[in-house]
Amino acid sequence: MASVGNLVHLSAPRSRISSLYLSSNRHPPNSIVLKNRSVVPQASRLAFLSLPENKSNSSAPTEFSGKFLRFSGSNPLLRRHRPVTFPVVSTAAAADGREVETSSGLNKPSKGFCEKYPALVTGFFFFMWYFLNVIFNILNKKVYNYFPYPYFVSVVHLLVGVGYCLVSWAIGLPKRAPIDKDLLALLTPVAFCHALGHVMSNVSFAAVAVSFTHTIKALEPFFNAAASQFILGHRIPLALWLSLAPVVIGVSMASLTELSFNWTGFISAMISNIAFTYRSIYSKKAMTGMDSTNVYAYTSIIALFFCIPPAILIEGPQLMQHGFSDAIAKVGIFKFLSDLFWIGMFYHLYNQLATNTLERVAPLTHAVGNVLKRVFVIGFSIVVFGNKISTQTGIGTAIAIAGVAIYSLIKANMEEKKRDIYVEKGSHLGSKGCYNY
Repeated sequence: MASVGNLVHLSAPRSRISSLYLSSNRHPPNSIVLKNRSVVPQASRLAFLSLPENKSNSSAPTEFSGKFLRFSGSNPLLRRHRPVTFPVVSTAAAADGREVETSSGLNKPSKGFCEKYPALVTGFFFFMWYFLNVIFNILNKKVYNYFPYPYFVSVVHLLVGVGYCLVSWAIGLPKRAPIDKDLLALLTPVAFCHALGHVMSNVSFAAVAVSFTHTIKALEPFFNAAASQFILGHRIPLALWLSLAPVVIGVSMASLTELSFNWTGFISAMISNIAFTYRSIYSKKAMTGMDSTNVYAYTSIIALFFCIPPAILIEGPQLMQHGFSDAIAKVGIFKFLSDLFWIGMFYHLYNQLATNTLERVAPLTHAVGNVLKRVFVIGFSIVVFGNKISTQTGIGTAIAIAGVAIYSLIKANMEEKKRDIYVEKGSHLGSKGCYNY
């Protein structure tokens, strides 16, 4: 007895099938043999033995189609440890017993747009990353021009991002990953450094030109290398240290002749560099199996609680006395609230897109993209705000960016070599390994 898992439609009205079996032997001349090229072994054939043919309808072709034929039962010829599936798409044969071939029955799913054009999708990620970053920096500075309260604005940035994460979790995009006491303990120092670096960056943005803050923040690789060498005990090659020399020289040149220079903006940007360096150190210690989207969401929630107390203590009295009222009097309550909302949304989205872009490309590509992003932000901020820069500041900024580019290229090449060595060793041991770059 054979059971058919999917219907098989026969178009010939008078043709009948008497039995269905598997055989590797030769078949009678009046049988129709179906050979499958995909999953059925060549030694096995699917044979249909027809009853004595009807002379009046012998010329009519027999056509049938379906997806799968599924066999099971007590017949010893059909008995298997598990059902045997034979995919069939369509076939046609005359009833004279000629041998015909079937096309593969595996329905290959059509590729989506992301699979067909991965380069376009990656390019779109880079474009949106740059676009949102530039828009955030410009809108953020415009808000500081009439509302110079960076501690409160930092809270707004994280508050809007946390609201976005909660809504995303509520609709299941992405699904919220559970968190326990141990993971909370690992993420707390990461969130503290994230909060400190974020607040200090905003203090610098409010005090000096956006282009100057980003020039100082170009020193972040120098602090990362110093922390790796002297805190973590990792040996930093001489080539990396030499590539950082242009960064230090360029930032020094830009700082000496920066027209908007003040110590508050400079020191705040430097503290931001140090905080983000320690954030990267603690992030490596807090590596878990949780996806990056959920990790960033939990980090933002914890960082929000660190940012609220200083905002209340440092800026709270001024905000209640005249801060809010002055801003509303200048631009109106609707524009004031909408500006705060959108800078928070842009801040969260560009950080999330930066993470998503890193997952799609190699470290080398992401390093180059990060350098170009800083160039875009500096260039657009100068054009939009009309900041006047001296020749020495321009040259120093260019030297610093070039140094960061050289450093990023060297470091990315080193990371890729380490990864290749690790993969090669893993392949010898039989491990599969998985890398999301």
